Amino acid sequence: QVQLVESGGGLVQAEGSLRLSCTANGLTFSIYPMGWFRRAPGKEREIVAAISASGILTNYADSVKGRFTISRDNVKNTVYLQMNSLKPEDTAVYYCAAGQARAGISSTVYDYWGQGTQVTVSS
Repeated sequence: QVQLVESGGGLVQAEGSLRLSCTANGLTFSIYPMGWFRRAPGKEREIVAAISASGILTNYADSVKGRFTISRDNVKNTVYLQMNSLKPEDTAVYYCAAGQARAGISSTVYDYWGQGTQVTVSS
C-alpha cells in the first residue's frame, strides 16, 4: 500500500519561510518523479513544482519561481518544498504526489497523492 505523508505546513507571516516534507512508503521512491500541488480556496488545483526521479531536473510554476525550491532525498524516500518569501496568495492546501514509475518530469499523470497540509500566509 502506497502512502505519501506530508508535514511542515502551518501559519506564517508574509515574507516568511516554510519547508514542507513528504515521505513515501510502499513504492520504489527513486524511480518516481514527484510533484507538489496546491489548492487555494475557490480555485482549481495547480502544480507548484516537479522533480525528476533522479532529482536532476526540476520545473516550477511561474508564480513560485525564484521563491520555492523542490528537492528530494532518495535514501530517505522524501521530497521537500522549501518556500521562501511567502505571500498571502500562497495560502492553500499543499499536496505531494508521485508520478508514474520511470516517467519523465514532463508527465502530467500522478498516481499517488498525500492527504495535504495547510499553509496559511498572513499579511
